[in-house]
Amino acid sequence: MDGLVVLVPGGGGQLGRDLAAASDASVEVVAPGSAELDLTSAGAVIEAVADLARRARESGRRAVVVNAAAYTAVDAAETDEERAFAVNVDGPRVLAAACSSRRVPLVHVSTDYVFPGDADRPYEPADRVLPRGAYGRTKAAGEDAVLGSGAQAWIVRSAWLYGAGGSNFVATMTRLERERDTLSVVDDQRGSPTWTADLARGLLELAGRVAAGEGPEQRVLHLTNTGDTTWCGFARAIFAELGADPERVRPCTTAEFPRPAARPAYSVLSDRAWREAGLTPLRPWREALSAFLAAHGDALREGARSDG
Repeated sequence: MDGLVVLVPGGGGQLGRDLAAASDASVEVVAPGSAELDLTSAGAVIEAVADLARRARESGRRAVVVNAAAYTAVDAAETDEERAFAVNVDGPRVLAAACSSRRVPLVHVSTDYVFPGDADRPYEPADRVLPRGAYGRTKAAGEDAVLGSGAQAWIVRSAWLYGAGGSNFVATMTRLERERDTLSVVDDQRGSPTWTADLARGLLELAGRVAAGEGPEQRVLHLTNTGDTTWCGFARAIFAELGADPERVRPCTTAEFPRPAARPAYSVLSDRAWREAGLTPLRPWREALSAFLAAHGDALREGARSDG
């Protein structure tokens, strides 16, 4: 991975910040937030990729883009699909075209929501894509736009992300542990909780490979922390890590907790293609959660106290 310059649109998000934090002396990460690089502004995107190519050329490093920008408000997308389409489809299309014109490889992050959620074993990259909601539809269309652009591009789907400094399930459960004696959490949706810091390291490993011209033949890959659980199981694990009684978390069904957008009942992703490409698999989700809370639990608890 020596000698890289990596442009990360979406640098203000949890994944974008962890991508920047995972860099080292040989890897320069440029991670603009949406205020600095609006993916829906074609001119800004084209200029950013041109600047990346120029920066790489002048420093003698290899250039690569890792796109962490996305419209991820799953429920809001049901009534704001036009905006979700602009960010998740039109933006990546322009980004991929700019990368193609500058011969800069692209790694584009996608989601488990492109699948229908009716499987009984982990989804492989080639499995049928059939999203059930607006967010998934726009992410699936974004994948098609990137892969059809002519760019040297790879799609990496992940799921159930959490990280430091943002709104996510771990932060919410930390707050609710303080506020409520008991709470009900959905126990009939299954997936793989994934720490964005672990995902970032995997994405940078792939970025180094593709920038060196050694990218996998497989253009769509899956990467999550390994193993799986339900949201209820995830919540109970968080409570246990916080030193609280996991039995305070009560299981409920999706039907008892209706949301505007349908959630996949099963969204476990297989990392077999990732491993077969010689890339490093991520650690088990439970181990990652423990490490995350050891590093950031105090800040989350302080945030919960402040919110209260």
